[in-house]
Amino acid sequence: MSSNAVEIESLSKMFPAPGGLSRFTVLESLSLRIERGTFASIVGPSGCGKSTLLNIIAGIEAHDSGHVRIMAQNGTNSAARIGYVFQSPRLLNWLTVEDNIRFALEAHNIGKTRWDERVKNYLAMVGLTGQERNYPLKLSGGMQQRVAIARALAIEPDILLMDEPFSHLDEITARKMRMDLMRILEHARPTILFVTHSLREAVFLSEEVYMMSVKPARIFKHLRVDIPRPREPEDPRLFDLEKDLVREFFSVVEQDQR
Repeated sequence: MSSNAVEIESLSKMFPAPGGLSRFTVLESLSLRIERGTFASIVGPSGCGKSTLLNIIAGIEAHDSGHVRIMAQNGTNSAARIGYVFQSPRLLNWLTVEDNIRFALEAHNIGKTRWDERVKNYLAMVGLTGQERNYPLKLSGGMQQRVAIARALAIEPDILLMDEPFSHLDEITARKMRMDLMRILEHARPTILFVTHSLREAVFLSEEVYMMSVKPARIFKHLRVDIPRPREPEDPRLFDLEKDLVREFFSVVEQDQR
């Protein structure tokens, strides 16, 4: 039985260049392994291919070469349930909060007898009890994103993909959401693959950090964050770790440009 939730070997992905006469490489011979139950972040500059990698893992996009294996919580290749939290909440504005969650439960073939309990439990987990019959457009941006997180968790995924979920929020709201996410994950422990361009966010949230270079993207650094939880954003150990990673990232960028 494998201890990994995600295994990627020599993954490559190309897209058509403008005009369609040639192709350019976004991901090149990229490999990584994520253990089950781990919170892992992939960090890299905007446009380097982080979202493309998540979409390939989710099965939304195809890859050109390499292998992607997604394992369920029991360590087998049986169909793993994948939750996805996007940069924007992507809620259905004509449905209530509870019906947005029910829509996801139905899409994943979860029995109706469990819907009410899951809606109640996961809205409570993200601090939105009492908002069940509200509509998304009446909620703040932070509350909408909490609904999106509740929707993703309600399917009780083996793997939770999060694509810069706090990047559209102001820093005060984003900071609160990071703290809320840590609290939420005390109760729900899927494997998490979190994409961000913020090293500060990555070292605060994660147990494992993978650093991605500019296109064609590759993983050039894997780091374990051995700072125990709960963490505080002002912890000087986090600041020192972020500073070292920033220095290393710019060193790699300069080498690639040469």
